[in-house]
Amino acid sequence: MLRLIRGFEELALALVKSGEIAGGIHPYIGQEAVAVGVCAALRPRDLIASTHRGHGHVLAKGAAPDRLLAELLGRSTGLNRGRGGSMHAADFSLGILGANGMVGAGGPIAVGAAWSAQQAGEDLVAVAFFGDGALNQGVLLESFNLAAMWRLPVLFVCENNGYATTLPAATAVAGSATGRAAAFGIPAAEVDGMDTEAVRAAAAEAVGRARAGGGPGFLECRTYRFEGHHTMERLMKPRYRTPEEIADWRTLDPLPRAAALLPPGLAAQLDTSVAERLAAARQFALTSELPDSAGALDHLYADGLRPRTGTGA
Repeated sequence: MLRLIRGFEELALALVKSGEIAGGIHPYIGQEAVAVGVCAALRPRDLIASTHRGHGHVLAKGAAPDRLLAELLGRSTGLNRGRGGSMHAADFSLGILGANGMVGAGGPIAVGAAWSAQQAGEDLVAVAFFGDGALNQGVLLESFNLAAMWRLPVLFVCENNGYATTLPAATAVAGSATGRAAAFGIPAAEVDGMDTEAVRAAAAEAVGRARAGGGPGFLECRTYRFEGHHTMERLMKPRYRTPEEIADWRTLDPLPRAAALLPPGLAAQLDTSVAERLAAARQFALTSELPDSAGALDHLYADGLRPRTGTGA
């Protein structure tokens, strides 16, 4: 899965450069261990709410790479018929409540989903992914409060890659990420976000506690994105990180660390298998049809909604 996400992002970057993907993407390269480790601790029916940098989460939760790539290309065969694009891919059948272009917005979505499941007596856990840039968002802090007050089965996962776009987290966040959660009585832990097994173990503990009725948990995964915040950085070339800093973090790349745990030769076999799968995904996506412009307004408004008892129609 680590190789699939890395290869998918590299393919997406090439399609942005060629102009096939319009508008660019937010690459997840470098942070793969977080998505893979967390989702490895989940059951198929568990839920996730993602971010603008969400391809890794969506793939790790089980989305087909060919349909996700088609979504990025705006094709009718995409996860959301080409209407969600990079920042809003979703698949409810897999528990993927959607990537989200609004910073911190996955928090209240995951909390609402967990509350709904709790009310229905369903045995599931909801995960909210977000970056360090969301730590000062009021809606996320409100989500902490409700999750703690109602002891909801939610895991809050902060992917602290050190920068909110180009703003260093150290200059924007008073206190600490884990301190935010601790203030609400939520058990919090810091984990090496470049180590897939460390993330999986920490997530499994928090998920198990939440599923058993122990309430929400919080993980701060210290990670790093090797690419820019957005592909536009390749043109703008902002200077907020040194080459030395990026090189130092590359020595912690989660892929070779995970490959070292495999039997000899297996990593190479997996690489070949993933390459073949991504080549097929590229062919599928590029040859898929674009949506019919006559249906541009379809799915824009909800219909068939039934008002709750005691409310007006």
